[in-house]
Amino acid sequence: MPLEAGLLEILACPACRAPLKEADDELVCTAKDCALAYPIRDGIPVLLVDEARRPA
Repeated sequence: MPLEAGLLEILACPACRAPLKEADDELVCTAKDCALAYPIRDGIPVLLVDEARRPA
C-alpha cells in the first residue's frame, strides 16, 4: 500500500535530512552518499537509523 503523497513530501532521512523516495516496501534516501533504506511495516515508515538498511 503506497504512502499518501502529502506524507512523503514532508518526510526526510533522519541521518542526512535529504528527501526520501518510496521503493517497494522501503523509503530510500535520495542522497547518493547516504542512500539508507528505511522499512515500511504495516503501512508505517520506521525512520530509525538503527533499523535502516545500508546500501550494498
